[in-house]
Amino acid sequence: MRHASVCYFNDDGSPVDPRYVHLTERGRHQAHSAAQVLASVELDLAVCSGLTRTRETASIVLGDRSLILEEVPGFREIRSGRLRELAPERLGQELAYPYELAAQHDSRFLGGETYLEFSQRVLAAWHDLLALDWRHALLVAHDAVNRILLGEAQPGNTLSGMSAFEQDPACINIIDLDIVEGQLKRMLLRTVNFTPYDPLKHYARLTVMERVHRQYKHA
Repeated sequence: MRHASVCYFNDDGSPVDPRYVHLTERGRHQAHSAAQVLASVELDLAVCSGLTRTRETASIVLGDRSLILEEVPGFREIRSGRLRELAPERLGQELAYPYELAAQHDSRFLGGETYLEFSQRVLAAWHDLLALDWRHALLVAHDAVNRILLGEAQPGNTLSGMSAFEQDPACINIIDLDIVEGQLKRMLLRTVNFTPYDPLKHYARLTVMERVHRQYKHA
């Protein structure tokens, strides 16, 4: 899953440190919608990135299950630089459509972490997760993190496919894995970007990053 909705700006327009943003009221509603859909799934492992928004989302989805929620920092969202340090003529394109640049050599997410380093970090955490003994696992992470994991199921360059996988708030992705003698043999995408609160995407007129860009412009 991706975490549910948050707001990265205060009422006065000042940015909030993304490490500490909480779910909005709408976000909590989204997470509860996902929880209802997943209520019958017999989970035996639950993992989140450790950032507040993933812990809150995962806790709502887990409900009264007795599972311990594990935190794996390798699944934390890609780190951006400071928006004010980006050239104005680049800001709109890079903030609204950042993943289109992911496959470029030494490309960075908004002047921060390189996509290559980010993908290596995420995939290392992913393969550590696959080495554990479980049958049904819940992973609550982030937009860019999930794009990397979904891209692993495709042949070719994982980074070049990042822009193709939209990840709406509290979306559910279902991945089947064939693991033989500890080796991953196949990843099958059963479901991608399913949002129980808006299954037909009637209200999803903007992408996640377009919404962030719009919030930033109006801040």
